[in-house]
Amino acid sequence: MSSEKSTAADDRRFETLSVTYGEEPDLSNGVGDVTSPIHLASTYTVEGIDMDTALEDLDPEADEFLYTRLSNPTRHAVEKRIAALEGGDHAMAFASGTSAVVSTVMAAVEPGDHVVAFEDLYGGTNTMLKELFRDRLNVAVDFVDATDPENVRAATTEETALLWMETPTNPLLRLCDIEAMAAVADECDALLGVDNTFMGPYFQRPLELGADVVVHSTTKYINGHSDSLGGVAVLSDDEYAREIGFLQQVGMGNVMAPFDAYMVLRGMKTLPLRMAQHETNAAEVAAYLESHDRVSAVHYPGLDSHPQHDLADDQMDGHGGVLSFELDGGLDAVERFVAALEEFTLAVSLGGVESLIEHPASMTHSPLPAEERAELGITDSLLRVSVGVEHPKDLVADLERGFEAMVAGEGSATDAEADAPEASPGDD
Repeated sequence: MSSEKSTAADDRRFETLSVTYGEEPDLSNGVGDVTSPIHLASTYTVEGIDMDTALEDLDPEADEFLYTRLSNPTRHAVEKRIAALEGGDHAMAFASGTSAVVSTVMAAVEPGDHVVAFEDLYGGTNTMLKELFRDRLNVAVDFVDATDPENVRAATTEETALLWMETPTNPLLRLCDIEAMAAVADECDALLGVDNTFMGPYFQRPLELGADVVVHSTTKYINGHSDSLGGVAVLSDDEYAREIGFLQQVGMGNVMAPFDAYMVLRGMKTLPLRMAQHETNAAEVAAYLESHDRVSAVHYPGLDSHPQHDLADDQMDGHGGVLSFELDGGLDAVERFVAALEEFTLAVSLGGVESLIEHPASMTHSPLPAEERAELGITDSLLRVSVGVEHPKDLVADLERGFEAMVAGEGSATDAEADAPEASPGDD
């Protein structure tokens, strides 16, 4: 994939940038750390009083630091590396993926503006757009089926300031055509934001396809070890970057902590290796599930059966490590299935080296009303899987264990019904 891919940073390949970019050893202190130290200081010494230097004039590139909320050497290394991997000029690292989304959207809109969003978004983003931006900040929000660009075009108005997309979506792995979305955004003079958390820059780089800004929950694949919370926004427009940076540092002060930044730097060193194995394993798990007679549907862009498989091949360099599937059974069957698993842990989140499974209707998408979940296709029998880097044969064997428990439970229920005494004519 990306062994032949260079980024906007320089002519080095993705794999090289992921290990070293932004973290060059500093010999000026006589130590020369190979990896960036964790800079925990909350404030920094300045050389003297300078009436001509404002806060916004500080340049972290020149090692000018004043206060960690404004800039921190460890966080700055993260920002430089992720910007290089996504091919952007600017990156701002936040305390969470949610805070990255909030700040990015807030920097793009003002009261009276209009947002068009993919209807199949992460439940937290969906709720945020409704309850924060629509209900409190007077920003109109329309959710549409963005698998068809014409639906997005038809939803735009003269007030549309932002198109907000996830691709693939959470949890149904639906895609939107990023280049087509960029064209629609240009037509209505709006910005295009893309949440790239599911693919990461190894498999998809939306800025290259016309997006104005890309966000990630670094908690997921960017860090990759389920032990750090964070988010990032990446873009190239200087003015938009200043607006997001103001919210990050001053407006809300919601910055990535130094220790989390250190963990993300460490995680990115193995990003290409991990992503390749995630995809290999997910492809094998998806093929197994699609062939199982107790699975009614599998949602994974790498399958030929995915309705947007060709689009996935066109705009992505791989298909990722997340999939979802529908069990042929009710909620009781789902509960028996997940309870029997030993390798897949029942937990929210994704993108770590360990395999996780979650039930969207009762977990990540529980904030959505039941009728809205039904409209989106999030049924009680839907399960989402983040396929880790374990041996795929062990993961398939674990899923088989779940199916065996599901079927055994159905047999027990049938036996119990058969053993139940017949009701007498006088019984109610």
